[in-house]
Formats: sequence, structure tokens, C-alpha cells
Amino acid sequence: MPIKKSGMKPPPLPTEPKRVALVHYWLLGTRGGEKVLEALCRIFPNADIFTLFYDPDSVSPLIRSKNVTVSSLNPLRRFYRGLLPLMPMALESFDLRGYDLVLSSESGPAKGVITSAATKHVCYCHTPMRYLWELYPAYREEFCRTALTRALIAPVANYLRTWDYASAARVDRFVANSRNVQRRVWKTYRRKSRVVYPPVAVESFHHASSEGYFLAVSEMVPYKRLDYVVRLFARNGRKLKIAGDGPGYRDLKRLAARNIEFCGRVPDAELRDLYARSAAFIMPGEEDFGITMVESLASGKPVIALGRGGAAEVVTDGCGVLYPEPSELALDYALKIFDRSANLLSPAQLRSRAMAFSSMAFDRNFRAVLRRASISTSSEALTAAASHKPYAAQDACTA
Repeated sequence: MPIKKSGMKPPPLPTEPKRVALVHYWLLGTRGGEKVLEALCRIFPNADIFTLFYDPDSVSPLIRSKNVTVSSLNPLRRFYRGLLPLMPMALESFDLRGYDLVLSSESGPAKGVITSAATKHVCYCHTPMRYLWELYPAYREEFCRTALTRALIAPVANYLRTWDYASAARVDRFVANSRNVQRRVWKTYRRKSRVVYPPVAVESFHHASSEGYFLAVSEMVPYKRLDYVVRLFARNGRKLKIAGDGPGYRDLKRLAARNIEFCGRVPDAELRDLYARSAAFIMPGEEDFGITMVESLASGKPVIALGRGGAAEVVTDGCGVLYPEPSELALDYALKIFDRSANLLSPAQLRSRAMAFSSMAFDRNFRAVLRRASISTSSEALTAAASHKPYAAQDACTA
């Protein structure tokens, strides 16, 4: 489809990169970050992947089909959480001289790779590393139980923060996965960014009649704040199902009553069915974005969420209930509001809201960011991107 003429001067034609490298922090499971990587693989089907740690059995066939280069730390991947101090050197050892474009996927360290002066480096930031920045005090208290370990970790964390801040200068353009993360990128690195919401396969979810239970889908770690949800539901007797696992399982199990079911890590088909038959989805912690909330909306089910972070961007237009603080009292009040308004929520309306975060929307918006950076995926992609409306996100972090 030809580009229509207008009074505006057309942008310069992007250059098409001949070789593309995708740098992802680690490939040890399939969560939101890996879904973004899969979407980037579809945009650049011939791209090579570089990662710190790689377990082929835990990723999708699409990623397994790619040429994956791992770091020298990979044999120690079982202990990857304790190897953070060594990750900067491992990232900097990757040889990326032959690539025209590097796309880094950052949540753990990924953007710290070294590229040539002629290489474009675009970083898709899920969040600056939580355990070094925003949640550092909480992680220090959780994992450093003695004064000695806290004293030992402090200089290591200080070194890593200095390296992380410095490595942001190696990035030509930042893309944030939400306005929430956009603010963090500005606060942490003093870098502007564009927002492109992560892709969600909204068309794969379905709606079914409610079986009356509430659903939470989460890794069981302290910052997800499942503790007060379990305490409240143990007290009020409502049915609650929790899908996911993690180191906090035993503590949560001790808080639970018989009306609370721990489903563990479930297959995708079973998870979609859990969404479809729920009454509503519970999001008790502050999320960078919150793909699970979109998955619930795609199933025609409302969201009851702590009104911070990504929830404030996802749960809009009457698609659920937001509450102000992570407490039993606030959640209990939100449940009562939900009880009064449940019949007013249309599954079609909820599914329509989820479409704003579809894989197609990600593809279109990410291509638009590349086009603005004078990068093209192909000549056909340039034409397709030009036919869409201009990308509307702000190119700055607003206060």
C-alpha cells in the first residue's frame, strides 16, 4: 500500500540492519520477558540470541530454533541468582562486532553488552533491576539475615549499581514496557524512553460461566504480596485459587484455610481455563506492567488490584476495582465494591480492553519505534508501519 502524500515532509528512509542480535538476561523459564523475546524473534526471524544462562527445556520451540549463544557462566545456571556480581563481565565478553542492530531485553542485566560505534542498541526495559534499585532494601532484609551478610553485600550492590547506571550510556534508545517503568527508567538512568506495552496473546483466552472462586496467578515471593490476600480469604471463607509456586509457598500454606487451593505451576491450557471460570482476578502487589491482569480481561473477567504500578494503566474504563494500599482492610472493601458492581461488568467490554495489549499492537508499536530510530525490519515493514496512525506515547518521562 503506497504512502499517501501530505503537506508534511516525509521521514528519512530507515536503513535495514543486515545482522541483528537479541540479548536477553537469561532463558530459564517462560514468563513475560520471554514472550517479548518471542515477539522480537518474529519481527527479526534471522536474529541471533545471546543470554547469560540457557535451559532449552524451559523455553518455547521458537526460541529453541534460534542460534543461541550463552555466557561462560551457563554451567552454573542452577545458582544463577548468586552469580550477579559476575554477570557484568560475562555480558561484556560477548562479541557483537558483526551486528548492525542489538536489541536488549532488560530485567536482569542485559543492556551492559559492548557494541561497536556503528551499531544501534535499543533496550526494551521491563524494569531496572529491582534488587539493585527500587526493592534493594527489601531484598537485603530478606536474603541477608545477619549484620555480617548485610555488611558484605553493601559494597557489591554499590559496585553493581554503579556499573548498571554506567551501562545505560551504551544504549541508543530505551523502550519501556509501561508508563510505570518509563518513570523508573528516568529516575534510575536519567534517560528518556518510549512506551510499548508487552504482547499478550489475547485471542487465545476464552470466557466461561463463573464457578465463584477468585484467582491469583503469581510467583510466591514476598514482593508479590500474596500474604495479606491469603490471610483475608482464610478469614472470610471465600474461595481462592492460587496458580504459581516459589520459595514462599510453605509460609503461605501455613496461613491458608481449606477454602484456599494452591494449584502450583499449571500448563497454559489449564491456566486459561482457571481464568475463564473465575469470578475475578486478584492482583495484590505493585507490578511493572502485569500481563496476568490482561490475560484475565481477555477471559472476560474483571480485575481487583492494588492501584499502583501497571494496574493503574491496565484496569481502566470500569474493568475492575482498584484499591489504595496493600492491606486486608483495603482488599476487603474492594471485594465489597466488586460484589455490588459484578453484574454491571460486560465480558465483551473487558475483552475489548485487553485488545489494546495484543501481540498485534506490540508488533505495530515496536516497529514504529524502530522506524523513528531509522531502523527498518524490511521494506514491506516500512510500508506497513507507515499506514498506521502515528505512535502516541510520550518521548519523555512525565512527573
